Amino acid sequence: MTSSPIISLQNIHLTLKSDAGPVNILRGIDLSIAEGDTVGIVGPSGSGKSTLMSILGGLETPTTGSVTICDQSFDGLDEDKLARFRRDHIGIVFQSFHLVPTMTALENVAIPLELAGRADAFQVAAQKLEDVGLGSRKGHYPTQLSGGEQQRVALARAVVTEPQILLADEPTGNLDGSTGDVIINQMFELHKRHNTTLVLITHDEHLAERCTRTIRIEDGRIAADNKAVPVSKLEEAAQ
Repeated sequence: MTSSPIISLQNIHLTLKSDAGPVNILRGIDLSIAEGDTVGIVGPSGSGKSTLMSILGGLETPTTGSVTICDQSFDGLDEDKLARFRRDHIGIVFQSFHLVPTMTALENVAIPLELAGRADAFQVAAQKLEDVGLGSRKGHYPTQLSGGEQQRVALARAVVTEPQILLADEPTGNLDGSTGDVIINQMFELHKRHNTTLVLITHDEHLAERCTRTIRIEDGRIAADNKAVPVSKLEEAAQ
């Protein structure tokens, strides 16, 4: 008997209106992801990758189709209920950080815990900053931090509630190569530590190949879905 997937999308379509007529962004996405998986989603610009992530995070409502995350159907949930669900189950890392400029690193990371009414919000936030190597920078504001440091603050904020799912949309897009490698390594380390399901949206196919599964999106559809071959199987084949 297998457990239900932590992410399930069925026949997802998203059509937006424009002056030139309807624009089909997603065209019948069916996707199932198991708990603890690492999934890289790749594809050309405009293929629908980021829109798909927005739907997974409850930030965008599909025109048709069903979304079920952590056994919770999104059907009928209003914005407040979706926000509470995200707070408790989903962490999101954006390419452009989205830190609050008037708050310190510590205050930014503590936001989800404060919204949840946690009395230990700042204590836990301080530990998460330590986890990403920024314990000495917790009193600094975003403008006093480098791009890589800001992204690490954003990562700490995304995982401070220890969510079951971590969504990352081009998390290294605004960073240089070596700094981006640090961020990605920390994401995979956090995944291993907490068995977090990681969905990584990226244009970098080499980065996606670090995941156990790679999905290619083209023209709003899944064009390919490849699972990595376990090391044990590769060893068996070589014998």
